[in-house]
Parts: sequence; C-alpha cells; structure tokens
Amino acid sequence: MKKIRVAQIGTSQNSHGNSIWCSFKKQSDIFEIVGYAMPENEREKFPARMKDFEGYPEMTVEEIINDPTIDAVAVETEEVYLTKYAQMVADAKKHMHMEKPGGTDLAAFEKLIATVKSNGTVFHTGYMYRYNSYVMQLKEDIKAGKLGEIISVEAQMNCLHPDSVRDWLKCFPGGMMFFLGCHLVDLIYSIQGAPKRVIPMSKCTGIDGVAGEDFGMAAFEYEKGWSFAKTNANEHGGFGRRQLVVNGTKGTVELKPLEWYVEGKSDLYTGRRFCDSTVWTDIGEKEYNAPADRYDAMMASFAAMVRGEKENPWTYDYELELYRLVLTACGK
Repeated sequence: MKKIRVAQIGTSQNSHGNSIWCSFKKQSDIFEIVGYAMPENEREKFPARMKDFEGYPEMTVEEIINDPTIDAVAVETEEVYLTKYAQMVADAKKHMHMEKPGGTDLAAFEKLIATVKSNGTVFHTGYMYRYNSYVMQLKEDIKAGKLGEIISVEAQMNCLHPDSVRDWLKCFPGGMMFFLGCHLVDLIYSIQGAPKRVIPMSKCTGIDGVAGEDFGMAAFEYEKGWSFAKTNANEHGGFGRRQLVVNGTKGTVELKPLEWYVEGKSDLYTGRRFCDSTVWTDIGEKEYNAPADRYDAMMASFAAMVRGEKENPWTYDYELELYRLVLTACGK
C-alpha cells in the first residue's frame, strides 16, 4: 500500500489540529509526514501546542504547496484563516483535509469548492461524527427503512467552556453554532436533507461579561416536524449529555452519550438505544460500541480517497450546501 506523503498547515487552540497531526503520526503505515507550517504566528500564540510537532521539519506554506512529492495537505489553522490557506492548497491541485466548517466568507468558500471540483481533487472536512460507527449504522438503518419516515432529529453538543473561549466565539457569526453547532447541522442535513425553513436562535448569555454568542441553537422545519441543534457552552455536565435522537414513524434511535472517554485514554465510545415498541414505558435496550479514537478512522478514510480506493460520499455540492446551511443557522 502506497503511503500518502502529507503535510499540515497550522493548528489552533480550540479545534482539532493537534489531534489530526497525532493521527498522522500514529498511522505511520498509511502516512509519511513531510513537514508542517505555522503561518499565522501559531508558535507564539499557542506554545503549548508545539510539542507534538517536535522532531519534524518546519516548512513554509510555499514550500508545501510547491513540493510535487506531497500528495495531500491538512489545513488546520484557526477558523478565520481556513479558506485562505485551503484555497492555496486547492490552487496547487493537492488533495486536502480541512478543519470544519471553513472561514466566515461565503464567496471565498464558493470559490474554494469551484476550484477543487474543477481539479477533481479530494476535499475532505473534519466532521468526525461522520465516522462514528453508530452514526454510520443509524444512516444505514434509515436507508433500509427500519425507522420509517423521519419525523425529527434532535442534536445536542454541549460543554462547559471557560470565559476566554466563550468570549473568543465573538469572532464567528452565531458563535457556538458556527464553532460546534456545524457538527450538528451536518448530522441533521445528512439525515433529512435541505429544510423548508431555518430559525436561528443563538444568544450571548453575557455570563462573566463575555461578548460571544455562547448559547447556540437553531430550528429546522421539515415536512413532518421540526428538528433542532443546540450547543451551549455554559452547561455543567454538558459533554455527557451530547446526543443525537432520530424519531421515525417505525422507531426511534437515541445516541447518548454521543461520545464518552475511556478512563485514562483518548478513545471514546457511544451509547445507543433503539425503540420500536408501542409499549408506553419501553425505551429500548442500551448498548455501547467499541471505544475508538475519533480521528483515526476519519484520516484513514481520507487516505483511501487520496489513493483512489474509495469515493468520497460527501460531494463537493454537499459540502457547499452544508456550509450555506451552517451560515443560515448562524443567522448570517
């Protein structure tokens, strides 16, 4: 199996850059790391994040995009710079993994998608729940008709962030809905398609004097009901109540916790209930999937796409429409 020669541009304080890099290192049978670039003063802004990169060549962005031996690039800068550097990678006609959801400029994202589509290069984004085994099973069950017609989807991704992070959210339209809610919008959109109407409901709590919209919420109208995404940065115990509930005419699936850590490890597992009973008090049996690193399957799949062994099920058009829907859910 051919190893993918890969480089990374950037990392950040609050997103997945270091985790992606560590997945490259862990999966050395799949990836050959060429180097990395820190073009937005990441070394000075995030010194604690630099340890993972020690021992690997530091390059410039220009060296990365002009190296014909590099097959693929991970763009993992802070969100506001994502589309800028992704466009440079796209212009160089290299395969790309990009942190979600993209920058804040719709026109720039549209240009990016037009470029990768014209190139025919892999464009892969960091929505890690796409690779959760129970989420994948859920989508297969829906496709097979086991849940019947879908009435609604309820998606929550809550946590307890410090005031520094909640204030940082002011950098984005919709705050938490942009930062973490994009994962939930992806789940809803991939299950139900385009909604008839979207009602953004994000708010700034003002707790501790922060200015970012740290309570993210949006409702999505569909033919048979309303779906919602909620992502609150002020919720004690919120991580354990991250959940995805899909309600259909033949049954309901509840994934909760959507992810939970194995003690002492970075691996996570998910709890699942399926209920198709008509008995009022029946909620279905609880089961759990095997613990796994939330990034390894995602990046291994990316490698398979780059090698041409797998087609990316999330098309260019899907990614563009998802991005537009995220911005709408953010009130932009």
